Amino acid sequence: MKIPEYKEIVEPNDQTEAREHNLEALTALVGNPYPNKFDRSNISGEEDTISSLNEFAPVAEVVKEIGAIVAQLAERERPDPEVKGKLNEKLEALGAVRVAGRLATPPRVMGKAAFVHLSDGITRLQIYVRKQDAVAISNDTGEELKGESGFELFGHLDHGDFVGVEGHLFLTNTGELSIRVEKIQFLSKAMVPMPDKMHGIADPELRRRYRYVDLIGSSLQVEHEGLTTREVFERRSKIISSMRRYLEDDGYIEVETPMLTPKATGAAAEPFETYHNALSIPLFARIAPELYLKRLMVGGFEKVYELNRNFRNEGIDAIHNPEFTMLEFYCAYMDVGGMMDLCEEMLKKSVLEATGSLTIEYEGNEIDFESFERLPMRDAITRFVPDAEITDENMVDLFEQFVEEKLTQPTFIIDYPKSISPLSKASPENPAIAERFELFIGGVERANGFSELNDPKEQYDRFIDQMKERESGDAEAMILDEDYIRALSYGMPPAAGIGIGVDRIVMLLTNQHSIRDVILFPHMRPEKNTVAEDEEE
Repeated sequence: MKIPEYKEIVEPNDQTEAREHNLEALTALVGNPYPNKFDRSNISGEEDTISSLNEFAPVAEVVKEIGAIVAQLAERERPDPEVKGKLNEKLEALGAVRVAGRLATPPRVMGKAAFVHLSDGITRLQIYVRKQDAVAISNDTGEELKGESGFELFGHLDHGDFVGVEGHLFLTNTGELSIRVEKIQFLSKAMVPMPDKMHGIADPELRRRYRYVDLIGSSLQVEHEGLTTREVFERRSKIISSMRRYLEDDGYIEVETPMLTPKATGAAAEPFETYHNALSIPLFARIAPELYLKRLMVGGFEKVYELNRNFRNEGIDAIHNPEFTMLEFYCAYMDVGGMMDLCEEMLKKSVLEATGSLTIEYEGNEIDFESFERLPMRDAITRFVPDAEITDENMVDLFEQFVEEKLTQPTFIIDYPKSISPLSKASPENPAIAERFELFIGGVERANGFSELNDPKEQYDRFIDQMKERESGDAEAMILDEDYIRALSYGMPPAAGIGIGVDRIVMLLTNQHSIRDVILFPHMRPEKNTVAEDEEE
Protein backbone atom coordinates (compact mmCIF):
# COMPACT_ATOMS: atom_id res chain seq x y z
CA MET A 1 0.00 0.00 0.00
CA LYS A 2 1.32 3.41 -0.93
CA ILE A 3 1.81 5.78 2.02
CA PRO A 4 0.89 9.33 0.95
CA GLU A 5 3.23 12.20 1.71
CA TYR A 6 2.11 15.06 3.94
CA LYS A 7 1.77 17.41 0.96
CA GLU A 8 -0.60 14.92 -0.68
CA ILE A 9 -2.90 15.14 2.34
CA VAL A 10 -2.56 18.90 2.91
CA GLU A 11 -2.15 20.11 -0.65
CA PRO A 12 0.04 23.20 -0.96
CA ASN A 13 -1.32 26.40 -2.49
CA ASP A 14 -0.87 30.13 -2.02
CA GLN A 15 -2.97 30.17 1.15
CA THR A 16 -1.33 27.18 2.83
CA GLU A 17 2.12 28.54 1.97
CA ALA A 18 1.21 31.90 3.54
CA ARG A 19 0.06 30.10 6.67
CA GLU A 20 3.28 28.08 6.70
CA HIS A 21 5.30 31.31 6.64
CA ASN A 22 3.21 32.69 9.51
CA LEU A 23 3.80 29.51 11.48
CA GLU A 24 7.56 29.86 10.99
CA ALA A 25 7.43 33.48 12.17
CA LEU A 26 5.35 32.53 15.22
CA THR A 27 7.76 29.74 16.08
CA ALA A 28 10.65 32.21 15.98
CA LEU A 29 8.68 34.59 18.21
CA VAL A 30 7.06 32.36 20.87
CA GLY A 31 8.84 29.01 20.54
CA ASN A 32 6.65 25.90 20.45
CA PRO A 33 3.57 26.89 18.39
CA TYR A 34 1.52 24.05 19.87
CA PRO A 35 1.65 24.45 23.68
CA ASN A 36 0.12 21.85 25.98
CA LYS A 37 -2.47 23.95 27.81
CA PHE A 38 -4.01 27.34 28.53
CA ASP A 39 -5.54 28.19 31.91
CA ARG A 40 -8.82 30.09 31.65
CA SER A 41 -10.21 32.33 34.39
CA ASN A 42 -13.38 31.60 36.34
CA ILE A 43 -15.05 34.92 37.12
CA SER A 44 -18.35 33.42 35.90
CA GLY A 45 -18.21 30.81 38.66
CA GLU A 46 -17.00 28.13 36.26
CA GLU A 47 -14.25 27.91 33.67
CA ASP A 48 -14.66 31.01 31.52
CA THR A 49 -15.56 29.81 28.07
CA ILE A 50 -16.70 32.50 25.69
CA SER A 51 -20.26 31.19 26.05
CA SER A 52 -20.20 31.16 29.86
CA LEU A 53 -18.85 34.73 29.94
CA ASN A 54 -21.58 35.93 27.56
CA GLU A 55 -24.20 34.22 29.74
CA PHE A 56 -22.72 35.41 33.08
CA ALA A 57 -25.46 37.56 34.63
CA PRO A 58 -23.40 40.75 35.36
CA VAL A 59 -22.01 40.67 31.81
CA ALA A 60 -25.34 39.79 30.18
CA GLU A 61 -27.06 42.66 32.04
CA VAL A 62 -24.53 45.19 30.77
CA VAL A 63 -24.86 43.86 27.22
CA LYS A 64 -28.65 44.01 27.45
CA GLU A 65 -28.55 47.60 28.76
CA ILE A 66 -26.18 48.88 26.06
CA GLY A 67 -28.18 46.97 23.44
CA ALA A 68 -31.36 48.81 24.42
CA ILE A 69 -29.52 52.13 24.19
CA VAL A 70 -27.96 51.36 20.80
CA ALA A 71 -31.34 50.29 19.43
CA GLN A 72 -32.66 53.82 19.97
CA LEU A 73 -29.76 55.53 18.21
CA ALA A 74 -29.71 56.80 14.65
CA GLU A 75 -27.34 55.31 12.10
CA ARG A 76 -23.68 56.14 12.89
CA GLU A 77 -24.74 57.66 16.24
CA ARG A 78 -22.72 56.49 19.24
CA PRO A 79 -23.84 55.79 22.83
CA ASP A 80 -23.42 58.61 25.35
CA PRO A 81 -19.79 58.40 26.63
CA GLU A 82 -20.84 58.93 30.24
CA VAL A 83 -23.40 56.11 30.13
CA LYS A 84 -20.96 53.82 28.38
CA GLY A 85 -18.26 54.76 30.88
CA LYS A 86 -20.43 53.71 33.83
CA LEU A 87 -21.18 50.38 32.18
CA ASN A 88 -17.48 49.86 31.50
CA GLU A 89 -16.76 50.49 35.18
CA LYS A 90 -19.03 47.55 36.01
CA LEU A 91 -17.16 45.33 33.58
CA GLU A 92 -13.77 46.53 34.83
CA ALA A 93 -14.78 45.66 38.39
CA LEU A 94 -15.17 42.00 37.39
CA GLY A 95 -11.39 41.76 37.06
CA ALA A 96 -9.16 40.27 34.40
CA VAL A 97 -10.51 37.45 32.26
CA ARG A 98 -8.60 34.72 30.44
CA VAL A 99 -10.39 33.14 27.50
CA ALA A 100 -9.36 31.07 24.49
CA GLY A 101 -10.91 30.29 21.14
CA ARG A 102 -10.64 30.05 17.38
CA LEU A 103 -10.38 33.17 15.20
CA ALA A 104 -13.90 33.26 13.77
CA THR A 105 -13.12 35.97 11.24
CA PRO A 106 -10.02 37.10 9.37
CA PRO A 107 -7.98 39.40 11.66
CA ARG A 108 -8.31 43.15 11.03
CA VAL A 109 -5.44 45.57 11.63
CA MET A 110 -6.28 49.28 11.69
CA GLY A 111 -3.14 51.32 12.28
CA LYS A 112 -2.00 50.68 15.83
CA ALA A 113 -5.04 48.63 16.81
CA ALA A 114 -6.45 45.30 15.71
CA PHE A 115 -9.77 43.47 16.12
CA VAL A 116 -10.94 39.90 15.67
CA HIS A 117 -13.72 37.68 16.97
CA LEU A 118 -12.95 34.49 18.89
CA SER A 119 -15.36 31.55 18.92
CA ASP A 120 -15.71 28.60 21.29
CA GLY A 121 -17.84 26.80 18.70
CA ILE A 122 -21.06 28.22 20.16
CA THR A 123 -20.78 31.99 20.57
CA ARG A 124 -18.27 34.72 19.81
CA LEU A 125 -16.45 37.51 21.61
CA GLN A 126 -14.43 40.32 20.07
CA ILE A 127 -10.86 40.98 21.22
CA TYR A 128 -9.14 44.35 20.84
CA VAL A 129 -5.36 44.46 20.58
CA ARG A 130 -3.51 47.79 20.88
CA LYS A 131 0.06 47.93 19.69
CA GLN A 132 1.44 49.57 22.84
CA ASP A 133 -0.59 47.53 25.36
CA ALA A 134 -0.46 43.84 24.41
CA VAL A 135 2.46 41.51 25.04
CA ALA A 136 2.96 38.00 23.74
CA ILE A 137 3.67 35.02 25.98
CA SER A 138 6.56 32.68 25.27
CA ASN A 139 5.30 29.13 24.92
CA ASP A 140 8.71 27.81 25.93
CA THR A 141 9.16 29.75 29.19
CA GLY A 142 5.72 31.15 29.98
CA GLU A 143 7.29 34.58 30.38
CA GLU A 144 6.10 37.83 28.82
CA LEU A 145 8.02 38.90 25.72
CA LYS A 146 9.29 42.47 25.51
CA GLY A 147 8.33 45.35 23.26
CA GLU A 148 5.33 45.27 20.96
CA SER A 149 5.38 41.46 20.87
CA GLY A 150 1.61 41.08 21.20
CA PHE A 151 0.96 43.16 18.11
CA GLU A 152 3.71 41.32 16.26
CA LEU A 153 2.08 38.00 17.16
CA PHE A 154 -1.28 39.24 15.99
CA GLY A 155 0.21 40.15 12.63
CA HIS A 156 1.01 36.48 11.99
CA LEU A 157 -2.47 35.16 12.84
CA ASP A 158 -4.75 33.56 10.27
CA HIS A 159 -8.46 32.92 10.19
CA GLY A 160 -9.03 29.69 12.16
CA ASP A 161 -6.01 29.90 14.47
CA PHE A 162 -6.43 29.36 18.21
CA VAL A 163 -5.23 31.95 20.73
CA GLY A 164 -5.63 32.60 24.43
CA VAL A 165 -5.90 36.15 25.75
CA GLU A 166 -5.92 37.93 29.08
CA GLY A 167 -7.47 41.35 29.63
CA HIS A 168 -10.50 43.26 30.83
CA LEU A 169 -13.99 43.37 29.38
CA PHE A 170 -15.23 46.66 27.95
CA LEU A 171 -17.75 48.11 25.53
CA THR A 172 -16.50 49.61 22.27
CA ASN A 173 -17.81 52.89 20.85
CA THR A 174 -20.42 50.86 18.94
CA GLY A 175 -21.50 49.12 22.15
CA GLU A 176 -19.98 45.73 21.38
CA LEU A 177 -18.68 43.63 24.26
CA SER A 178 -14.95 43.06 23.81
CA ILE A 179 -11.75 42.21 25.67
CA ARG A 180 -8.95 44.77 25.80
CA VAL A 181 -6.03 42.42 25.44
CA GLU A 182 -3.05 42.77 27.75
CA LYS A 183 -1.51 39.34 27.10
CA ILE A 184 -1.89 37.05 24.10
CA GLN A 185 -0.69 33.48 23.74
CA PHE A 186 -0.57 31.53 20.50
CA LEU A 187 -2.15 28.06 20.87
CA SER A 188 -2.55 26.38 17.48
CA LYS A 189 -2.25 27.13 13.75
CA ALA A 190 -4.90 26.37 11.15
CA MET A 191 -2.87 25.31 8.12
CA VAL A 192 -5.79 25.39 5.65
CA PRO A 193 -8.47 28.03 4.94
CA MET A 194 -11.74 27.99 6.85
CA PRO A 195 -15.15 27.25 5.26
CA ASP A 196 -17.36 30.01 3.85
CA LYS A 197 -18.44 32.02 6.89
CA MET A 198 -21.66 33.16 5.22
CA HIS A 199 -23.18 29.88 4.12
CA GLY A 200 -21.11 27.06 5.62
CA ILE A 201 -20.68 23.90 3.53
CA ALA A 202 -23.49 23.34 1.03
CA ASP A 203 -22.50 19.88 -0.25
CA PRO A 204 -24.07 17.24 2.06
CA GLU A 205 -21.45 14.63 1.14
CA LEU A 206 -18.63 16.96 2.16
CA ARG A 207 -20.43 17.78 5.41
CA ARG A 208 -20.69 14.11 6.30
CA ARG A 209 -17.24 13.06 5.10
CA TYR A 210 -15.43 15.93 6.84
CA ARG A 211 -17.64 16.44 9.88
CA TYR A 212 -14.93 18.40 11.67
CA VAL A 213 -14.98 20.97 8.85
CA ASP A 214 -18.78 20.98 8.90
CA LEU A 215 -18.76 21.75 12.63
CA ILE A 216 -16.26 24.56 12.12
CA GLY A 217 -18.28 25.92 9.20
CA SER A 218 -21.56 25.87 11.10
CA SER A 219 -19.98 27.65 14.07
CA LEU A 220 -18.66 30.41 11.79
CA GLN A 221 -21.77 30.53 9.59
CA VAL A 222 -23.69 33.80 9.59
CA GLU A 223 -26.77 32.69 7.63
CA HIS A 224 -28.51 29.35 8.12
CA GLU A 225 -31.99 27.84 8.26
CA GLY A 226 -32.99 25.54 11.09
CA LEU A 227 -30.46 24.06 13.50
CA THR A 228 -26.72 24.31 12.92
CA THR A 229 -24.75 21.08 12.79
CA ARG A 230 -23.56 21.57 16.35
CA GLU A 231 -27.11 22.26 17.55
CA VAL A 232 -28.30 19.02 15.93
CA PHE A 233 -25.79 17.00 17.91
CA GLU A 234 -26.35 18.95 21.11
CA ARG A 235 -30.05 18.15 20.78
CA ARG A 236 -29.18 14.50 20.13
CA SER A 237 -27.29 14.48 23.42
CA LYS A 238 -30.31 15.98 25.22
CA ILE A 239 -32.65 13.36 23.75
CA ILE A 240 -30.42 10.47 24.81
CA SER A 241 -29.92 11.95 28.29
CA SER A 242 -33.67 12.39 28.68
CA MET A 243 -34.39 8.76 27.71
CA ARG A 244 -31.69 7.45 30.01
CA ARG A 245 -32.89 9.62 32.90
CA TYR A 246 -36.50 8.51 32.40
CA LEU A 247 -35.59 4.82 32.58
CA GLU A 248 -33.29 5.22 35.55
CA ASP A 249 -35.94 7.20 37.44
CA ASP A 250 -38.30 4.28 36.74
CA GLY A 251 -35.91 1.76 38.27
CA TYR A 252 -34.23 0.39 35.14
CA ILE A 253 -30.62 -0.76 35.35
CA GLU A 254 -28.25 0.04 32.50
CA VAL A 255 -26.19 -2.95 31.37
CA GLU A 256 -23.61 -3.74 28.73
CA THR A 257 -23.84 -6.89 26.64
CA PRO A 258 -21.34 -8.27 24.10
CA MET A 259 -20.81 -6.43 20.85
CA LEU A 260 -18.86 -9.35 19.41
CA THR A 261 -20.91 -12.52 19.58
CA PRO A 262 -20.46 -16.15 18.46
CA LYS A 263 -23.90 -16.05 16.81
CA ALA A 264 -25.70 -13.25 14.99
CA THR A 265 -29.02 -13.43 16.84
CA GLY A 266 -31.76 -11.14 18.13
CA ALA A 267 -32.99 -9.77 14.80
CA ALA A 268 -33.45 -10.62 11.15
CA ALA A 269 -30.42 -9.01 9.52
CA GLU A 270 -27.16 -9.71 7.69
CA PRO A 271 -24.20 -9.48 10.10
CA PHE A 272 -20.59 -8.35 9.85
CA GLU A 273 -18.19 -11.23 10.46
CA THR A 274 -14.65 -11.28 11.85
CA TYR A 275 -12.29 -13.86 13.34
CA HIS A 276 -10.80 -14.14 16.81
CA ASN A 277 -7.24 -15.42 16.47
CA ALA A 278 -6.68 -16.46 20.09
CA LEU A 279 -9.93 -18.41 20.37
CA SER A 280 -9.83 -19.60 16.74
CA ILE A 281 -13.52 -18.86 16.25
CA PRO A 282 -15.58 -16.61 13.96
CA LEU A 283 -17.34 -13.73 15.70
CA PHE A 284 -20.11 -11.41 14.56
CA ALA A 285 -20.68 -7.75 15.27
CA ARG A 286 -23.99 -7.81 17.05
CA ILE A 287 -27.15 -7.09 15.14
CA ALA A 288 -29.22 -6.70 18.34
CA PRO A 289 -28.68 -7.15 22.10
CA GLU A 290 -32.13 -8.64 22.65
CA LEU A 291 -31.32 -12.23 23.57
CA TYR A 292 -28.58 -11.20 26.00
CA LEU A 293 -30.90 -8.74 27.74
CA LYS A 294 -33.53 -11.46 28.12
CA ARG A 295 -30.89 -13.81 29.55
CA LEU A 296 -30.48 -11.17 32.27
CA MET A 297 -34.21 -11.32 32.97
CA VAL A 298 -33.83 -15.06 33.42
CA GLY A 299 -31.07 -14.27 35.91
CA GLY A 300 -33.32 -11.99 37.99
CA PHE A 301 -33.03 -8.49 36.55
CA GLU A 302 -36.62 -7.24 36.27
CA LYS A 303 -35.91 -3.94 34.50
CA VAL A 304 -32.88 -3.63 32.21
CA TYR A 305 -31.85 -1.40 29.35
CA GLU A 306 -28.94 -0.95 27.01
CA LEU A 307 -28.10 2.09 24.92
CA ASN A 308 -25.47 1.10 22.41
CA ARG A 309 -24.49 0.32 18.83
CA ASN A 310 -25.81 -2.34 16.50
CA PHE A 311 -24.20 -3.35 13.21
CA ARG A 312 -25.94 -4.68 10.12
CA ASN A 313 -24.23 -5.45 6.84
CA GLU A 314 -26.99 -4.02 4.71
CA GLY A 315 -27.72 -1.13 2.38
CA ILE A 316 -27.31 2.57 3.11
CA ASP A 317 -30.16 5.01 2.52
CA ALA A 318 -31.95 7.89 4.23
CA ILE A 319 -32.98 5.74 7.23
CA HIS A 320 -30.33 2.99 7.25
CA ASN A 321 -26.68 3.10 8.28
CA PRO A 322 -24.54 -0.01 8.89
CA GLU A 323 -23.73 1.22 12.41
CA PHE A 324 -26.58 2.73 14.39
CA THR A 325 -27.71 3.45 17.94
CA MET A 326 -30.52 1.51 19.59
CA LEU A 327 -32.17 1.81 22.97
CA GLU A 328 -33.53 -1.56 24.08
CA PHE A 329 -35.24 -2.19 27.41
CA TYR A 330 -37.25 -4.97 29.03
CA CYS A 331 -39.66 -5.04 31.94
CA ALA A 332 -40.82 -8.13 33.79
CA TYR A 333 -44.55 -8.74 34.39
CA MET A 334 -45.53 -6.23 31.68
CA ASP A 335 -47.30 -6.95 28.39
CA VAL A 336 -47.32 -5.22 25.04
CA GLY A 337 -50.00 -2.73 26.13
CA GLY A 338 -47.98 -1.58 29.11
CA MET A 339 -44.89 -1.21 26.93
CA MET A 340 -46.79 1.00 24.48
CA ASP A 341 -47.94 3.16 27.40
CA LEU A 342 -44.36 3.45 28.67
CA CYS A 343 -42.95 4.22 25.22
CA GLU A 344 -45.54 6.94 24.64
CA GLU A 345 -44.90 8.58 28.01
CA MET A 346 -41.10 8.48 27.61
CA LEU A 347 -41.16 9.92 24.10
CA LYS A 348 -43.51 12.73 25.12
CA LYS A 349 -41.13 13.70 27.90
CA SER A 350 -38.08 13.49 25.65
CA VAL A 351 -39.74 15.56 22.90
CA LEU A 352 -40.80 18.22 25.40
CA GLU A 353 -37.35 18.43 27.02
CA ALA A 354 -35.52 18.54 23.68
CA THR A 355 -37.75 20.99 21.80
CA GLY A 356 -39.88 22.74 24.43
CA SER A 357 -43.11 21.63 22.74
CA LEU A 358 -45.11 18.49 21.95
CA THR A 359 -45.66 19.76 18.41
CA ILE A 360 -42.79 19.68 15.93
CA GLU A 361 -42.33 20.26 12.21
CA TYR A 362 -40.84 17.46 10.14
CA GLU A 363 -40.46 17.50 6.36
CA GLY A 364 -43.18 20.13 6.01
CA ASN A 365 -45.67 18.31 8.27
CA GLU A 366 -46.75 19.30 11.76
CA ILE A 367 -46.45 16.27 14.06
CA ASP A 368 -48.35 16.26 17.35
CA PHE A 369 -47.02 14.03 20.12
CA GLU A 370 -50.00 14.77 22.35
CA SER A 371 -51.70 11.49 21.35
CA PHE A 372 -50.61 8.18 19.81
CA GLU A 373 -53.06 6.15 17.74
CA ARG A 374 -53.20 2.34 18.09
CA LEU A 375 -54.20 0.68 14.82
CA PRO A 376 -54.29 -3.03 13.88
CA MET A 377 -52.26 -3.74 10.76
CA ARG A 378 -55.18 -5.26 8.88
CA ASP A 379 -57.42 -2.26 9.66
CA ALA A 380 -54.73 0.09 8.40
CA ILE A 381 -54.46 -1.82 5.12
CA THR A 382 -58.25 -1.99 4.57
CA ARG A 383 -58.25 1.78 4.21
CA PHE A 384 -56.58 1.19 0.84
CA VAL A 385 -57.06 -2.51 -0.06
CA PRO A 386 -60.24 -4.70 0.10
CA ASP A 387 -60.15 -6.99 3.13
CA ALA A 388 -60.71 -10.06 0.96
CA GLU A 389 -57.35 -9.47 -0.75
CA ILE A 390 -55.38 -9.46 2.52
CA THR A 391 -53.69 -12.63 3.76
CA ASP A 392 -51.08 -13.38 6.42
CA GLU A 393 -48.60 -13.97 3.61
CA ASN A 394 -49.09 -10.62 1.83
CA MET A 395 -50.11 -8.44 4.77
CA VAL A 396 -46.68 -6.95 5.44
CA ASP A 397 -46.02 -6.30 1.75
CA LEU A 398 -49.38 -4.55 1.37
CA PHE A 399 -48.73 -2.52 4.51
CA GLU A 400 -45.33 -1.37 3.25
CA GLN A 401 -46.74 -0.60 -0.19
CA PHE A 402 -49.92 1.29 0.72
CA VAL A 403 -49.78 2.39 4.36
CA GLU A 404 -46.36 2.93 5.89
CA GLU A 405 -45.34 6.24 4.35
CA LYS A 406 -48.79 7.72 5.08
CA LEU A 407 -48.45 7.29 8.86
CA THR A 408 -47.38 10.85 9.63
CA GLN A 409 -48.73 11.20 13.17
CA PRO A 410 -47.51 8.91 16.01
CA THR A 411 -49.17 5.54 15.38
CA PHE A 412 -48.68 2.15 17.01
CA ILE A 413 -49.36 -0.52 14.39
CA ILE A 414 -50.44 -3.64 16.30
CA ASP A 415 -51.55 -7.22 15.61
CA TYR A 416 -48.70 -8.40 13.39
CA PRO A 417 -48.78 -11.90 11.87
CA LYS A 418 -47.07 -14.34 14.26
CA SER A 419 -45.19 -15.87 11.33
CA ILE A 420 -42.96 -12.79 11.00
CA SER A 421 -42.49 -12.27 14.75
CA PRO A 422 -40.36 -15.20 15.93
CA LEU A 423 -39.53 -13.71 19.35
CA SER A 424 -43.03 -12.48 20.23
CA LYS A 425 -45.84 -14.14 22.16
CA ALA A 426 -49.05 -14.92 20.34
CA SER A 427 -52.23 -13.08 21.20
CA PRO A 428 -54.47 -15.02 23.64
CA GLU A 429 -57.49 -14.05 21.51
CA ASN A 430 -55.98 -15.04 18.15
CA PRO A 431 -53.02 -17.47 18.06
CA ALA A 432 -52.15 -16.36 14.50
CA ILE A 433 -51.51 -12.79 15.69
CA ALA A 434 -48.41 -11.67 17.60
CA GLU A 435 -48.61 -9.35 20.60
CA ARG A 436 -46.33 -6.94 18.80
CA PHE A 437 -46.30 -3.29 17.78
CA GLU A 438 -44.20 -0.96 15.67
CA LEU A 439 -44.29 2.79 16.18
CA PHE A 440 -44.50 4.85 13.00
CA ILE A 441 -43.99 8.62 12.88
CA GLY A 442 -43.36 10.65 9.77
CA GLY A 443 -43.92 7.60 7.58
CA VAL A 444 -40.99 5.66 9.12
CA GLU A 445 -40.74 2.93 11.76
CA ARG A 446 -39.15 4.37 14.90
CA ALA A 447 -39.62 1.56 17.44
CA ASN A 448 -40.52 -2.13 17.66
CA GLY A 449 -41.79 -3.98 20.72
CA PHE A 450 -43.74 -7.00 21.90
CA SER A 451 -44.73 -9.33 24.69
CA GLU A 452 -41.68 -11.56 24.96
CA LEU A 453 -41.99 -15.25 24.16
CA ASN A 454 -40.77 -17.16 27.23
CA ASP A 455 -41.82 -20.75 26.43
CA PRO A 456 -38.50 -22.50 25.59
CA LYS A 457 -40.12 -25.26 23.48
CA GLU A 458 -42.20 -22.82 21.43
CA GLN A 459 -39.16 -20.59 20.99
CA TYR A 460 -37.20 -23.61 19.77
CA ASP A 461 -39.93 -24.41 17.24
CA ARG A 462 -39.96 -20.80 16.02
CA PHE A 463 -36.19 -20.90 15.53
CA ILE A 464 -36.51 -24.14 13.55
CA ASP A 465 -39.09 -22.48 11.29
CA GLN A 466 -36.69 -19.59 10.77
CA MET A 467 -33.86 -22.00 9.96
CA LYS A 468 -36.01 -23.57 7.25
CA GLU A 469 -36.60 -20.16 5.72
CA ARG A 470 -32.87 -19.54 5.86
CA GLU A 471 -32.21 -22.80 4.03
CA SER A 472 -34.72 -21.67 1.41
CA GLY A 473 -32.63 -18.61 0.66
CA ASP A 474 -33.63 -15.99 3.25
CA ALA A 475 -30.19 -14.80 4.43
CA GLU A 476 -31.76 -12.59 7.11
CA ALA A 477 -33.83 -15.31 8.79
CA MET A 478 -32.81 -16.05 12.37
CA ILE A 479 -30.60 -18.95 13.40
CA LEU A 480 -30.99 -21.31 16.32
CA ASP A 481 -29.39 -20.06 19.53
CA GLU A 482 -29.04 -23.14 21.70
CA ASP A 483 -27.79 -21.24 24.74
CA TYR A 484 -30.78 -18.90 24.64
CA ILE A 485 -33.13 -21.91 24.62
CA ARG A 486 -31.15 -23.29 27.56
CA ALA A 487 -31.54 -19.97 29.38
CA LEU A 488 -35.30 -19.88 28.81
CA SER A 489 -35.54 -23.40 30.21
CA TYR A 490 -34.55 -21.98 33.61
CA GLY A 491 -37.67 -19.84 33.49
CA MET A 492 -38.21 -16.22 32.42
CA PRO A 493 -41.05 -14.15 33.87
CA PRO A 494 -43.73 -12.65 31.62
CA ALA A 495 -42.16 -9.55 30.12
CA ALA A 496 -42.38 -6.92 27.42
CA GLY A 497 -39.53 -5.32 25.53
CA ILE A 498 -38.85 -2.63 22.98
CA GLY A 499 -36.12 -1.41 20.66
CA ILE A 500 -36.11 2.29 19.77
CA GLY A 501 -34.06 3.61 16.86
CA VAL A 502 -32.36 6.55 18.54
CA ASP A 503 -31.01 7.95 15.28
CA ARG A 504 -34.49 7.96 13.73
CA ILE A 505 -35.96 9.72 16.76
CA VAL A 506 -33.21 12.34 16.55
CA MET A 507 -33.99 12.81 12.84
CA LEU A 508 -37.56 13.67 13.80
CA LEU A 509 -36.70 16.10 16.55
CA THR A 510 -34.05 17.95 14.53
CA ASN A 511 -35.94 17.93 11.21
CA GLN A 512 -33.14 16.08 9.42
CA HIS A 513 -33.99 13.99 6.39
CA SER A 514 -31.04 11.58 6.37
CA ILE A 515 -29.80 9.37 9.17
CA ARG A 516 -26.26 10.36 8.16
CA ASP A 517 -27.01 13.93 9.26
CA VAL A 518 -27.62 12.83 12.87
CA ILE A 519 -24.57 10.53 13.06
CA LEU A 520 -21.33 12.40 13.63
CA PHE A 521 -19.20 10.17 11.42
CA PRO A 522 -21.43 8.12 9.10
CA HIS A 523 -19.99 5.47 6.81
CA MET A 524 -19.12 6.78 3.36
CA ARG A 525 -17.75 5.33 0.15
CA PRO A 526 -13.98 5.86 -0.20
CA GLU A 527 -12.97 9.03 -1.98
CA LYS A 528 -12.39 8.47 -5.68
CA ASN A 529 -8.66 9.23 -5.62
CA THR A 530 -8.18 6.75 -2.76
CA VAL A 531 -10.05 4.06 -4.67
CA ALA A 532 -7.93 4.68 -7.76
CA GLU A 533 -4.73 4.38 -5.76
CA ASP A 534 -5.89 1.11 -4.23
CA GLU A 535 -6.72 -0.28 -7.67
CA GLU A 536 -3.28 0.70 -8.95
CA GLU A 537 -1.69 -1.16 -6.06
